[in-house]
Amino acid sequence: MVKRDKELQGDIDRVASLAEPVRRALYLYVGGQSEAVGRDQAAKAVDVSRRVAAFHLDRLVEAGLLEVSYRRLTGRTGPGAGRPSKLYRRSSRRIPLALSAREDPVAARILARAMESGESTESLERAALAWGREMGREARERAGPGAAPAEVMRQALDKLTEAGFDPRPEPDGRILLSRCPFEASKSDAAVRICHMNLALCRGLIEGLAAPQWSVRLEPAPGRCCTVFRSAAA
Repeated sequence: MVKRDKELQGDIDRVASLAEPVRRALYLYVGGQSEAVGRDQAAKAVDVSRRVAAFHLDRLVEAGLLEVSYRRLTGRTGPGAGRPSKLYRRSSRRIPLALSAREDPVAARILARAMESGESTESLERAALAWGREMGREARERAGPGAAPAEVMRQALDKLTEAGFDPRPEPDGRILLSRCPFEASKSDAAVRICHMNLALCRGLIEGLAAPQWSVRLEPAPGRCCTVFRSAAA
């Protein structure tokens, strides 16, 4: 059972990494090429900067979804030929779901399915916490060095939107999540999904390094049970 939990968590982490739209686009592009591709080529293909492409490509390598090789693209050899370029290709590992940019986040479906099948709560919450931290780090990366707290939070809200939560700032300073991408209300594992959402959002705050924000469960009809609160509110 322990081995199965570890394998499941590994699959969850890999699928969760593809919930990010740019990362998913890069994975699909690289996977569709007959040869390994460099950062510049991948960045141009999905219309992002080289820096952003490099960040996401290396995260895909860490997740085991891409493999790396090194080769000089100019064909030159010897002194003065320059350093070999870092190239990426799809790894031999296969993920258990087909991907489409028009689908709901694939991570949401696999996590909900795993919860309903009775898998380890601790394993799934750890995966959700890790996913949230990754989302928070990426939001801070997007905001840029020295960004104002408001811009950092705006990027965090964009990440929550991409994950399917549809965040909605309220006049009283709270941030409500208008939608549960895990569809807790339709699931037999609603309570476990709510706690997984809470773990994900706590991870987001940790990744943002924004201790002025906290999250707690405040169930209400028609929205996600997790609510963000600011210490200043």
